[in-house]
Amino acid sequence: MHSGASGIKIWYTLGRRNPGLLAGFLLLLPFLLFAALPSLFSTHDPIKTSIRELYRPPSPDHFFGTDELGRDVYSRVVYGARISLASAALIIGIACLIGMLLGTIAGYWGGWSDRIIMTLVDLVLAFPSLILALAVSAALGPGLRSAIIAAAAVWWPVYARLLRGITLQLAEMEYVTAARAMGASAPVIIRRHILPNAVYAIIVRISIDLGLAVLLLASLSFIGLGASAPTPEWGAMVAWGRLYFLTEWWIGGFPALAVTLVVVGITMLGDGLNDLRAVR
Repeated sequence: MHSGASGIKIWYTLGRRNPGLLAGFLLLLPFLLFAALPSLFSTHDPIKTSIRELYRPPSPDHFFGTDELGRDVYSRVVYGARISLASAALIIGIACLIGMLLGTIAGYWGGWSDRIIMTLVDLVLAFPSLILALAVSAALGPGLRSAIIAAAAVWWPVYARLLRGITLQLAEMEYVTAARAMGASAPVIIRRHILPNAVYAIIVRISIDLGLAVLLLASLSFIGLGASAPTPEWGAMVAWGRLYFLTEWWIGGFPALAVTLVVVGITMLGDGLNDLRAVR
């Protein structure tokens, strides 16, 4: 009881100081639960079809109605949360690891490595991210794996530039200079002094980019370059639902609402973390 009361008090205090952070978390919470335990929250098999259940409007039996194949839209939205959120996390995870590695190399060692890496960063960032992701995904072929690789390929320069700037700043600090004078190797300095001080900035950046990754993945699936049928992915569901929007709006409407709420929630969460960083 004591720990529960303490937790409520912490969230109450956080909500008063930073309502955007709390609102973003509460907005995301249902989808995080859907992603973690889809079988617990779904009411039907998300890929089971039924000729007798075609185009059913929202009802107590089918909360979000049924689609053109008689599948339960609510259950597909629930299972789609795992696919969309996990794929977005994988995109940002890959991009972050690559960007951190190259950005740290460029910022700490400088010289020709810095010029080569930053030239590559500028080259990738010169293209609109969606168009470049479309080109990479089309070259790899349709599929969720291709969409993830394509999205990560256009996102890593953001983290490379961020880590390069942080590394350049921290490399001139007195404690780094002292560690270098005491004979500490570059990997040790990076691991003990640079990366720990860059963690918060990376977390804030990740919290902002996750929503954009969900949106980019949904965009690729919408045009047929992401998840393929019968996978319950939100972008693909919206793509099919647009064909019936004037008559059976729920088929694409609820998946589109899910994408919107997740992106808004992650954006609010990222802005809240950024505000906390500014206060620090």
